[in-house]
Amino acid sequence: MRIAIVGCGFVADYYLKTLINYPQLELVGVMDRAPERSSHFSTYHSVRAYLSLEELLEDSKVDIVVNLTNPSSHFSVSKASLEAGKHVYSEKPLAMSLAEAQELYDLSQKNGLYLSSAPCSLLGETAQTLWKALREEKIGQPRLVYAEMDDGMVHQMPYKQWVSESGIPWPYKDEFEVGCTLEHAGYYLTWLPAFFGPAETITAFSSCLITDKQTDVPLDVNAPDFSVACIQFSSGVVARLTCSILAPHDHTLRVIGDRGILHTEDCWFYRSPVYIKRQITIRRKTLLTPWRENYPLVGKGASRYGYRGSQQMDFSRGIVELASAIEENRPCRLAADYCLHVNEMVLAIQNAFNTSSPYRLTSTFAPIDPMPWAK
Repeated sequence: MRIAIVGCGFVADYYLKTLINYPQLELVGVMDRAPERSSHFSTYHSVRAYLSLEELLEDSKVDIVVNLTNPSSHFSVSKASLEAGKHVYSEKPLAMSLAEAQELYDLSQKNGLYLSSAPCSLLGETAQTLWKALREEKIGQPRLVYAEMDDGMVHQMPYKQWVSESGIPWPYKDEFEVGCTLEHAGYYLTWLPAFFGPAETITAFSSCLITDKQTDVPLDVNAPDFSVACIQFSSGVVARLTCSILAPHDHTLRVIGDRGILHTEDCWFYRSPVYIKRQITIRRKTLLTPWRENYPLVGKGASRYGYRGSQQMDFSRGIVELASAIEENRPCRLAADYCLHVNEMVLAIQNAFNTSSPYRLTSTFAPIDPMPWAK
């Protein structure tokens, strides 16, 4: 399956470093709205550079457009690609508003095209292992989830010195203006609906606690740098999700069930170990065991992906899942309706900056199959 990348920024290097693991994907070219960035990226990775989005979309060799642009451009680039008859895999979020995300979904359905979105960590070994343990009722009936996506005080870190392998700076202005919820909440929000069914209601709060992020250019938007949400899923499970770029680094997930707790340390590592703490009864009191049991990871993915960074994620796994679904004429595990639902969840939390009233979800999705190697 032949793909083309739009957007040669910071994250694009991570895709190229993992794309080499999938010979069934052929990268036919790249394009960026900044010609110098496109030229630099294409030279570094020895790949063709298109001169414009129009030239890329007119190329009949391109089957899938991989949209790695700034979030504010996700909608326009994905829409143009779908209108040109291309399947689309987009970085998160699918769109910056629910109306735009719904329009992309409707357009993909109308044109008979596949539309999918990052993050793809649901396809990773850790997420699939957790899901398998839940299906096997290793902790009994799940009741409550605590999910953390805290990254420390990013504004006090040397973020102006962060560069990708090819030398692209971390886009701190965009990151701060989009906010940590839209950037990071999806890492767990792509797991939880697969595990527990569609979300029904979200009650959230978000705030911008540090308005001065110590940037050398003024920010046009003070997006939330902290958010917390309580989510009720159709299965009855309730999750509490916290996102911030203030609190100390913490990416843990705990699923509390009637007979114990499932736990992992970091969703940014595809082979983060999964543990079970079981309940025991001592002198009529129910307690958690002081030890934890290692639940074997499913799958045989790499533990390292050949790049430096604060994560070890297989960024291209979502693209290859989309390509496989197209070739096999089956639903993609990160299907358009699922991505729309996740996008709505993230926006509900982000928009709690303006209102903290409970939000009732309007979207839903068809059930998702686990990976074949995780069944």
